[in-house]
Amino acid sequence: MFTGIVQGIGIITAINQPSADFRTHTVELPVEMTENLQTGASIAHNGCCLTISRINGNQVDFDLMAETLAQTNLGNLNVGNHVNLERAARFGDEIGGHVMSGHIIATSEITRIDASAYNRTLWFRLPEHLQPYILTKGFVGLDGCSLTIGSVTDTEFNVHLIPETLERTLFGSRVVGDVINIEIDPQTQAVVDTVSRILASQPR
Repeated sequence: MFTGIVQGIGIITAINQPSADFRTHTVELPVEMTENLQTGASIAHNGCCLTISRINGNQVDFDLMAETLAQTNLGNLNVGNHVNLERAARFGDEIGGHVMSGHIIATSEITRIDASAYNRTLWFRLPEHLQPYILTKGFVGLDGCSLTIGSVTDTEFNVHLIPETLERTLFGSRVVGDVINIEIDPQTQAVVDTVSRILASQPR
C-alpha cells in the first residue's frame, strides 16, 4: 500500500534486458530512503509497485515483467532518466494523500500546460475507458502522486500543482507529450462499478 506522497526522486543507473519481456533496472535511491531497506520490500516507481531484488548500498535492483513494461511508462526509461519514488506505507504511517495500490491501470499524455508565477495546471488526455472514474474533485494517482482532479471534459482532465509538488516530484520538469502512469482511486472504481452493475440488472 502507498499514500501517493512522493518521498524522493531516483535515477536509473543501469538496465539489463536479457529478453523483450524482462528487464532489471538499477536505481540510485536518495540516501534518506535506504534505512532498513530489505530484499523483497516494495517501492513505487512513478506509482508502479516494484519489488527489490538486490541491494548494493543505495544502488537497488528491481525486476520488471512483460505486463509492467507494456502497461506503464517504465518500459520507456533509459539510463539517466529519473523516477518518482515512494516506499510502501507501514502500519501507523500518516496517510497524507489517499490509499494507493501501486497498480497502474493506464497511461496518458500531457496535452497542455498552463503556468503562472506560483502554480501550474497540467492537462492530460482522458482515456475513454477511464471516463466513469475521473470525476471533478476526485482523487487520481499520476506517476505516483496523489492529486485532486480539477476540471474534466470529454477528452481531457487537469490537475493543479503547487510549487512544493513541482519541486519534490518529476512534474516540475514534465513537458507536453510526456507519458504519465495513471492509477484511479479504488473506492471510486468500486462505487461506480457497483452502481453500474445494479443499474444494468434492473428490468427495462
